[in-house]
Amino acid sequence: MKGIISYGAYIPYNRLQRKKIGDFFNKPVFGGVKAVAGYDEDSVSMGVEAAIDCLQRMEHEKIDSIYFATVSASYREKGSIPTIAAALNLPNTIRGIEASTSLRSGTSAILAANETENTLVIASDSRTGAPTGQNEQWFGDGAASFLIGSGEDVIAHIIDSGTVQGEVITSWRSQSDPFTQNWEERLGSTVFLEQVKSNIVPFLEKNDVTADAIAKVMISGPGTRAHTAAARALGFKNEQIQDPLFDKVGAAGNAHAPMMIVSALEAAHPGDYLLTINFSEGLDFILFKVTAAIEQLPARKGVNGYLKIHSDKIAYSDYLKWRELIDTEPPRRPDIERPSAPALYRGYNQNLSFTGSKCRSCGIPQFPKQRVCVQCQQKDEMEDYRFVGQSAKVTTFTLDYLAASPAPPMIVAVIDFVNGGRIICEVTDCDPKDMKIGMNVEMTFRRLYEAGGINNYFWKARPIRQKESS
Repeated sequence: MKGIISYGAYIPYNRLQRKKIGDFFNKPVFGGVKAVAGYDEDSVSMGVEAAIDCLQRMEHEKIDSIYFATVSASYREKGSIPTIAAALNLPNTIRGIEASTSLRSGTSAILAANETENTLVIASDSRTGAPTGQNEQWFGDGAASFLIGSGEDVIAHIIDSGTVQGEVITSWRSQSDPFTQNWEERLGSTVFLEQVKSNIVPFLEKNDVTADAIAKVMISGPGTRAHTAAARALGFKNEQIQDPLFDKVGAAGNAHAPMMIVSALEAAHPGDYLLTINFSEGLDFILFKVTAAIEQLPARKGVNGYLKIHSDKIAYSDYLKWRELIDTEPPRRPDIERPSAPALYRGYNQNLSFTGSKCRSCGIPQFPKQRVCVQCQQKDEMEDYRFVGQSAKVTTFTLDYLAASPAPPMIVAVIDFVNGGRIICEVTDCDPKDMKIGMNVEMTFRRLYEAGGINNYFWKARPIRQKESS
């Protein structure tokens, strides 16, 4: 029986206090914070991070396909899966499907995964709401990932599922629209409740499951009111309703319902029934039953882990700059040239997967790949060595206040890997005042820059944090 074998999630380090939006415009706003992708993050980089979390201690070579769901793809016309597959060091023979335009693409990808294969499902979104609008407060950024397959390792079987198509204009963004537009909230809420009542009740009856038997229900609908109303209409108690993360993350597009699934699995016990309901021009609904295998799955950072690691110091003006919603004086430097397509192609596997070489003679890892070992000078005695996941420390660093960076100063550090190897790279998600020599860091996949419509991805270092709030 098909089900979830593993899960992972990613929430950006920066959280914008909604109060700062209200203070800027002198208007009432929602409470809490929204997760904000950094200037060097997008749906691809966040999806890679969620997949890394999901694939801990998993056999990458056994993954047959990738489904990537987003409405905020890096390109309107260019695939993202080749970049994701390379960053995750997956075989280049892997099949890929990219699902977009619908906010149900994440749950639809879970349903579409083949039972006889191992499918990596990634749902990731970073949407921008128009300033002063409700969406600006409402939208948050994040990603979730699942390994879907069958066998003894399944931690949550898909007992049954269903889909209902229902054309309704509640929110949309055309090819020419810079921001998502919305119709009256009443229309979406009314249609949502009608669809829930007419489909979920018979679905539960069909599976001989009552509302009382559900441990957690995850509802992704058009707003908090509709979310609560749907749960009450189905007879669920408050303690059965999974936290929709509105006050801590925001509405994360295609990642929203999957992130709630991850959050529910983090606290689930064998035998628990979990029900997911996802609305967008219809419904996707999935009934899971948690198995004993969940107790053997190694801990992931997941939603709860990333909720504890954050900073809410970001200013609203920084958010506007990162999203290019305001014009600022350009750096007093020459414009960045578009990356060379041949150079990107030549370094494709090395740079995206962060794979260097390791000398067979002396065992010293090196990046970039070398023919001659810098330690023992042996020639052509190298094997591939991936630096992602290797423990590392800051050996020295500098704060560059003159570099053209959206978040000055740029932190550049010399990073030494515990098992050998040294690189010079940027450090991200870190207050300059917190930088220390000897600080433990890990590598994170980021977008270095965009020039001429081309995104250039590579890896940066970030501090390893067990728990942080500010």
